[in-house]
Amino acid sequence: MGAKYQLLADQLREELQRNSAQKGRRLPTELELTQRYHVSRQTVRHALRLLEDEGLIRRRQGSGSYATGLIPDAPSRQIAVVASSADDYIFPTILHDVSEVFTRHGYSAAVYSSENQVSKEREILLRLLEEPICGILIEGAKTALPTPNMDLYKRLGQTGVPMVFLHGVHSGFAGAPCVASDNYGGGYQLGQYLAGQGHREIAGIFKSDDMQGLQRYHGVLSAIRDAGLPIRDVRFAWYDTEDRRRLLEEKDTSLLDSFLQNRLEDATALVCCNDEIAYHMIRALLSAGRSVPKDVAVVSFDNSYLSQLGPIPITTLGHRGRIGRAAAEHMIALLNGETPRLEFLKWELVMRSSG
Repeated sequence: MGAKYQLLADQLREELQRNSAQKGRRLPTELELTQRYHVSRQTVRHALRLLEDEGLIRRRQGSGSYATGLIPDAPSRQIAVVASSADDYIFPTILHDVSEVFTRHGYSAAVYSSENQVSKEREILLRLLEEPICGILIEGAKTALPTPNMDLYKRLGQTGVPMVFLHGVHSGFAGAPCVASDNYGGGYQLGQYLAGQGHREIAGIFKSDDMQGLQRYHGVLSAIRDAGLPIRDVRFAWYDTEDRRRLLEEKDTSLLDSFLQNRLEDATALVCCNDEIAYHMIRALLSAGRSVPKDVAVVSFDNSYLSQLGPIPITTLGHRGRIGRAAAEHMIALLNGETPRLEFLKWELVMRSSG
């Protein structure tokens, strides 16, 4: 037989399940529970603490305990959040915002990471086909490339489980619910800014296997073209998920060294795909004896903590809205039977010392 407080928690769970629609319903007081179930005040407190840890009740000092509306052990209140990389520097903020929205509406998040690998994404999608979830918020793996996982995406779609894409979608998902940045517009904004600062020779480095990298590159080159500046292909380089892993995990700087030796040439400005690569590129420039921004101005995307962590604060684009919150609200809208529109978050320039 379990401990008394566990037995009491079981009985209270059953009551919460019977009254799951009554979100905010006040539970009996501790004294009332001790009298009803013939247990000590300590047993009641232990049981209530257990239910609070499970998210089934909220306890307010001096007011009592209130039902959150979550159904005990109900997997249908769980939404899968699939990240392309759980160690991505912006993911903790996104997950915090997503979880906050889901919790407010009585849902919880189950987090998965594909590590931006098609094979791991396939494993996750197969698992989600077997698990009783009520929604999927997903950042696809290698969205710049055709996906062999389209068959599983279609099977998931046939189950009726709503799906919201984050940051971008594969080419076969035109019109699917998606919350992303205006990456083309952001790239254009940075290219236009650098041209306005008098830079005539502009270089760039972008991520090749995610849709964001391609869109940002396109925007930068379009701005350079419209400013009447030369587009020199040699000055634009690409890196992929494996290059990123070697840089971050193995401290392999060959990507950066090759860019400085073979690509940058006499460019006076550099557009980086995000704050992460900009942070490392600035350190490489300084190590090579180049001054930032005197010799090379550096700009990037995301306005993350990395933009202020390095030796030179980075001029970067930040969102006017919170992308994680917007994606989570789209998911809630779908679960409520609404049809949310595609949303592209605009950028605003945050000027710092790098350019």
